[in-house]
Amino acid sequence: MNRVLIVSDDAVASRMAGPAIRDWEYARALSREFIVTLAVPNISDLCPTQFALRLYDTPHSLQELTARADVVITSGYVLKRYPFLKTLDAPLVFSIPHSFDLENLQHFANRDLVFRWAAHNDNLAVLNEQLLVGDFFVCNSERQRDFWLGMLSALGRVNPLTFSDDPSLRRLIDVVSFGLPDEPPLHRRPVLKGVYPGIAAADRVLFWGGGLYDWLDPLTALRALAQIVPARPEVKLFFAATQHPSPNVVPMEMLQRARRLSDELGLTGQHAFFNDWIPYEERESYLLEADLGLSLHLDHLETRYAFRNRVLDAIWAGLPMVVTEGDMAAELVERYGLGYVVGYQDVAGLVAAILALLDVPDLRQRYASNFARVRERYRWSQTTQPLAAFCRAPRAAPDRQLARAMGGRPLVSADVPLRVTWHMRLAKGWRCYREQGSQAMAAEVMRFLHWRFGR
Repeated sequence: MNRVLIVSDDAVASRMAGPAIRDWEYARALSREFIVTLAVPNISDLCPTQFALRLYDTPHSLQELTARADVVITSGYVLKRYPFLKTLDAPLVFSIPHSFDLENLQHFANRDLVFRWAAHNDNLAVLNEQLLVGDFFVCNSERQRDFWLGMLSALGRVNPLTFSDDPSLRRLIDVVSFGLPDEPPLHRRPVLKGVYPGIAAADRVLFWGGGLYDWLDPLTALRALAQIVPARPEVKLFFAATQHPSPNVVPMEMLQRARRLSDELGLTGQHAFFNDWIPYEERESYLLEADLGLSLHLDHLETRYAFRNRVLDAIWAGLPMVVTEGDMAAELVERYGLGYVVGYQDVAGLVAAILALLDVPDLRQRYASNFARVRERYRWSQTTQPLAAFCRAPRAAPDRQLARAMGGRPLVSADVPLRVTWHMRLAKGWRCYREQGSQAMAAEVMRFLHWRFGR
């Protein structure tokens, strides 16, 4: 059994965000077949039985873990903080489910230009370094894969070696989407209706499952709610996650804007509720008590490539939802009939969609068959299959193999798309001699010398 090390860049605990959830579920899924260790940067209150959970907080502690691994899977800023990972003998896999440079373009949009340039250059350097040294990459969707193939191509990783290894490039980058549990959700205890302060047993709850990030649009949800409650005072909006569990993530401006707008509209504590962060293992009870799911975002580049994890939670729980157009979640909702899709910042459209769904008798039962059709394709046991296949036969990417044979010097860099080595020039000369003869080879050599020294 191969030994798989997953190095998380996020706090893994009972309350955790998307990146930590992804690493946790990778570990659970892969532990069915491999000896898995999940390395985390925090002291955790979780005690898994299927895999080992280990703390790393220094280069030495992480080196001890990597020394015993046949495959290392990581993401985020781990490589920047621990650059020795570039020299590992074990193949290095990067999970790149989103491009944080696109998120940060929106996150820092209101900062001064000097700061924005510096932050963008730093983010881009982190991403480029991963793309240059990784042996295998996984992302959330085919649309994201197209985006990353473009970046890999620009950096020279789409080259004759990787193409010959697999013309589809699936052996270099494949889709391992965020998933949902194989087991159906269980209502373990009352958490919202008749329990949460301000939410009565007969109320209708709109559930916002994820955080309030700067690229999302809770403001439209609040404005729609303000129009709904005069006629439907039983409608409540519950923001499930506002206080990020990772100490490295500062509160975003959108959270503050949402709180201010909710206060101005007189909704806070009566119709709009800003919860800290629900425990991961308890989310199913919240999802099963809610009446509608909401996933709203703004119109910008991040939307095009986003894959909203909160939408998969709603699919798992069979929770009809209203989502904004433009991302892959909207395509799922529209294709499978999981609710309504509305336009960007369309308050009137959102009001109409919410009321239309709340007025459907036996709403969940009416939509149950639609959710069943899409649920199977996103089970973690299914989505992680390309990652499991790599872990069964771990290998260095062919261009990385050549680079290591040359002493570790990369064939490509962030500045030069493809570094032409003397091995490549010798191979080119031999091919010219073999196919066209000595005179053609001599002419080719003269052209190169004139180009190199005659300028």
